[in-house]
Amino acid sequence: MRLVRLFSFLIIGVVFCGLLSSQPPKRKKLLAIGEVKGFQHDSVSHALAVIERLGQESGIYDTYIRTDSELLTKQKLKAGNAKNLNYFDAVLFYTTGELDMDAQQKADLLSFVHDDGKGFIGAHSAIDTFYTWPEYGEMTGGYFDQHPWGTFDAPVIIEDPNFPAMKKFARTFVIRDEIYQAKDWSRDKVRVLARLDPDKIDLKNPRVHRTDRDFAVAWAKNYGKGRVFYSTLGHVTENWDMPAVQHMYLEAIKWAMGLTQADITPRPTPGASGAGR
Repeated sequence: MRLVRLFSFLIIGVVFCGLLSSQPPKRKKLLAIGEVKGFQHDSVSHALAVIERLGQESGIYDTYIRTDSELLTKQKLKAGNAKNLNYFDAVLFYTTGELDMDAQQKADLLSFVHDDGKGFIGAHSAIDTFYTWPEYGEMTGGYFDQHPWGTFDAPVIIEDPNFPAMKKFARTFVIRDEIYQAKDWSRDKVRVLARLDPDKIDLKNPRVHRTDRDFAVAWAKNYGKGRVFYSTLGHVTENWDMPAVQHMYLEAIKWAMGLTQADITPRPTPGASGAGR
């Protein structure tokens, strides 16, 4: 009788473990912020809708879209059902200007990435945000310094085709978009994933401020324990419907959430003797 009971318990245990292993993984949580305090990008609404759809269709994450900064805190919120940063695995910014965040919220966001090891994804104008908060620029990797060529047929070189977010792009391609020039930015602090081809752009444009011919289109970096991804692509609304751009942001979110791995060691421009400044 004992053997029968033991055998029964073993069978139940095996079945229970099988049920546990067959359960789908718990979805991650993404907080997508579209707060705008400067230039109004027409593509923000569609961009965040695409980000939400990619999470739903992939089954990887749920998106909470906000056009304010209220949830960007680790403090308890007044509304009983309100989520704060402790609930999320990554934050995505498609923002502009000086957002409505107090000093505590700013410290909480930095801690969320730097100390908690969470993710931050910046889309297009995310680096056209918080110029009066230097630590934000340190986290993102740089700041906007004009777009010398406006919206143009940008010649792009994929510098790191092994990074998950770059795998759907051809090694070189042309995309009509608005490419930002970055300041307070250096190759020795980020892994450049894509850049403009300097031999195919007008470097005599008076708004070109960089003298190193180095114009990053996308990069990745660590910030403390956390992961940060930025891409300048996304000014043009239609580009959010491009499969390669959608794949880029989906894989960037997955990487920022720690679901995939990649080498993001900073390195100089291929063929150059030193890091761009």
